[in-house]
Amino acid sequence: MTLRILIADDDRELCALLADYLRREGFEVDAVHEADSALRRLHDAESRPDLLILDVMMPGRDGLDTLRELRQQHRLPVIMLSARGEPVDRVVGLELGADDYLSKPCLPRELLARVRAQLRRQIASSAEDFSVGALRVQPAERRAAVNDRELRLTGAEFSLLLALAQRAGEVIDKATLTRLALGREIERFDRSVDVHVSRLRRKLSEAAPDAPAIEAVRGAGYLMIAVRS
Repeated sequence: MTLRILIADDDRELCALLADYLRREGFEVDAVHEADSALRRLHDAESRPDLLILDVMMPGRDGLDTLRELRQQHRLPVIMLSARGEPVDRVVGLELGADDYLSKPCLPRELLARVRAQLRRQIASSAEDFSVGALRVQPAERRAAVNDRELRLTGAEFSLLLALAQRAGEVIDKATLTRLALGREIERFDRSVDVHVSRLRRKLSEAAPDAPAIEAVRGAGYLMIAVRS
């Protein structure tokens, strides 16, 4: 099956460069240059992509507003691109539901690695269903629920949840979580995992009071514990 990638960026030259590179790697690639066109593609079952590469700065509605809207309905992996590259921009993008974030200019090869990592997490999962307290995880379907209430998770959030739940009660360091959830090595001053954990904690707590908790162990990492009802 050929996987489809949608690039939403008003830099037409960059779109052409990235699309050509990704097509040579076996992907089907489409490009749009403003936010509304990207959202229309997501609502069209025939043209809906498997992954979205989304620029932060676009004319009209920007990438962050677009991300906020699409996360109300869609769980597909989203990699944000930004020419600004400020840490605060990265954090805001992740808090709004981006799965990964790259500063422009970026090497096409690095973007390809990020794309493959996100798609692997969407496709490959063979573990059997299991539970941690009130949490039920279905790895093959990439779904999770608390007391039968389904959690609406991004790809990175699910991968993070899966890593923590499979080793519940065990502290997992941030470098390992970055590899498991984002498919890359941790970078200096990288807060991506912290932001994803924050979003995941909120979704678990909103689902039910007896949902498992994710605790931070200072200087060590994070662990998941089942909450007794």
